[in-house]
Order: sequence, then structure tokens, then C-alpha cells
Amino acid sequence: MTTASFDLKITRRAADRIRAGHLWVYRSDIDTSLPSPSAGSLVRVRDSRNADLGTALYSSSSQIAGRIVSREPSLSRAQYLAELRERVDAAFARRAIVAPLEQTDAQRVLFSEADGVPGIIVDRYADLVLVQLLTQGTAQDDVRAVLVEALRHHLPEPLSIWERPDPKMRELEQLELPPNEGLLFASGEPSPTTTFTLNGLKFHYSAATGQKTGAFLDQRLNYAAAARHVKASGRTTRALDVCTYHGGFALHLATVCERVTGVDQSRAALETADWNLSLNPELAGRVDWIESDAFTLLRAFDDAHNKPSVTEPTLPLNVETGFDAIVLDPPAFAKSKRAVDGALRGYKELNLRAIRLLEPGGTLITCSCSHHVSLEEFTGAVASAAADAGRRVQLLETLPAAPDHPEVLTLPESRYLKCLILRVE
Repeated sequence: MTTASFDLKITRRAADRIRAGHLWVYRSDIDTSLPSPSAGSLVRVRDSRNADLGTALYSSSSQIAGRIVSREPSLSRAQYLAELRERVDAAFARRAIVAPLEQTDAQRVLFSEADGVPGIIVDRYADLVLVQLLTQGTAQDDVRAVLVEALRHHLPEPLSIWERPDPKMRELEQLELPPNEGLLFASGEPSPTTTFTLNGLKFHYSAATGQKTGAFLDQRLNYAAAARHVKASGRTTRALDVCTYHGGFALHLATVCERVTGVDQSRAALETADWNLSLNPELAGRVDWIESDAFTLLRAFDDAHNKPSVTEPTLPLNVETGFDAIVLDPPAFAKSKRAVDGALRGYKELNLRAIRLLEPGGTLITCSCSHHVSLEEFTGAVASAAADAGRRVQLLETLPAAPDHPEVLTLPESRYLKCLILRVE
């Protein structure tokens, strides 16, 4: 039974971080005088005084050189695989308690470090499961076999399990394409597409398209909360969903609003959103789509609404009257710490325009998925926008990702999604 035979000796500061609960060893943390382990191998992590800190999966190419998989030193590959199976079982048990599904058959099943399985993400959409193996140590056939066995044990058949590599991580980790065109298991006729249910609404899913593993399951409870707050406001005539992607917020708002407009700069995303709309013919509200850059469109709407002139350009919507609800759900603005200042300026501008476009008593649902931007920084940017707009803005609710995307206190990277629901007076 092969055990972790190489050591990663790390700096004192890195060791303190690991002891505090973090799971990453950066390449800059490592004593380079020791021999380099092989790509994807299990290594023993030690501090500068040779005290054991645990076992990690080693990457020969990424700046995250090691990901702690156990606090036990010198874990063998067989022991790692056995622990992996136990942690998959634990993740299903945890979700049954903290993330029960109601009118929903889609969820994140495994969330990498937050579920104790670094380098592995699994999402389920009805009868289709998407697996991402993000490191040299997890993109291995023995890991695939453990995951397939565990998923088949916990999920009903018919079932198709597909591996979909993340292009960026594949490049960083120098990973090969998955075998068999990514199909890991299928009972019945394998299909990369399906229709799943989220809060009682139907959505199309294709494993071959979309961002990351596809749909934004982390917003599931926030979709429902947005509709609930808008309905309670009594202002349900017109809603605007900016950066709608596949229409998640837009379709939920259409259960309570008379008219909803979704905006996205991606034509392909809007085509999928329209497909999703067709799957839900019972929606109370009328839904339409605008293909446009969010900043450009909101600026034009703001100017037309607050600075009307004879020469104003033709707009896709009449904005003489404002909106009763606006959703802002842009992609991550800050991909690194260096980008935070620019991201905060972007968040402030979007929220300033939205606040100026809302009717008194309207609802603003504003989101950030940039983990480099803290909740305090994001809230501060929105507060600054409210002050510049001269509007009184009340915070109704602050929401994280759905609990099937666990936020672990010792893993700040797991705390990334922030959703503020606000009343604008």
C-alpha cells in the first residue's frame, strides 16, 4: 500500500494558516531545497520544525501546490479513496438536513474543499450529473470509479454521469481530456441534456454549453426570496433582470409581476432563457429579452428616465415611468485582489443607475459573486450609490449561496456569493 513518500516543508506563516483550518499550500510557501514530488501524488505536509500538518494532493504546475485532504500524515492512496467515499456519503447526509429540496430536483452535490473533497465539484440536474475534477490528483480513474459508485448509490436511475473539465483549471493543472468523451456512466440511453425543476419552475440544461457546470444553483433560494419580497412590496407591474443569463431571476419574478424584461449581452444565453420561458407557459407575467451590455443599457435608461430630452435615442423599453423591481446579478468583477477597486466602482455604477430607475417602494435585488470583494465592501458600494442617488434605501435581507454550496468559516473562498434585497423609497 503506497503512502505519501514525499514531504512538503512549508513556512511558518503557511503552517499557521493550515492549522487555522485553511486547506491550500501555495507554491511560494514551499521549501524548494527538497526533491519535487510527482504530479498528482499524495505528499506529507510539515512545518519548518518537521511537525506533521497532514496529507495533501500535490500539483506540479498550479500555484496551489498542495490541497490538504486529511489531517493524518502519510495517507496512502487507498486510504484517501476510502475517505473520499466517506465524505461523499457525508455530503449527501448533510444536504438532507441543511439543504432539503422542495419542488426541486437539482443541487450541488459536492463543493470541493467546503465538503472536504478538494479538487472535486459535482452538480446534479434531475437525471444528469456533472463532475469536475480540477486537479492532477483528482483527475484520475480511481477517483472517477469511487464517485460513480457513490453517486449511483445515492441517486435514482435512470442516471447519466458526465465529466466536464473546466478549461482554465485544465490549463493550469495541465490535465488531459477525460476518457470516453466525458461519459462516466449511463443507465439507459445517455444524454447530455435534460430538463430540471427549480422551485417548481422548469429549466433546460445541456452539459455541452453554459458557464462552469451550467446553471446557477447557488441562487436557488435567492430566486424565491426575490419573488417573495417583490410580491410583498405590492409593486409588481414592471421588473428588470440585468445579467439574466438563463433567466433564473426573470422567470421567478414572472410568477408575481405583470411584465419582466431580462437583459444579457450573450445571445446564446438569451436563447436558452427563452427556451426556459417556453417550458413554463403558466407564468402570470409577460417576459421579454434585451441583448445588451448592462452598463450601456442602464446608463441609457437612467438618462432617459431622469434627464429626458427631445433628442434621446430610441430605447427598447419605455422608461418614462420607472421599474418596480430590478435585479443586478453580474458575473464576478474581481478575479484577483488587484481588481477589487475596479470591481467596487463597477458595482457602485450599476447600483446607482438601478436605484435611480426604481419607483418609490420598489425592490432592488443586487448580487456579487466575487469572493475577493467582501460583504462589507459590497454593501459599502451599494450604500455609496444610494447616497449619491439621494434615496433612502432599507436593507430587507442579506443572503448567501444556497446551503448546498456550504460556507465554511475557515475557508474564506467558500464565502463568495452575496445577495442584498433592498427597499428603495
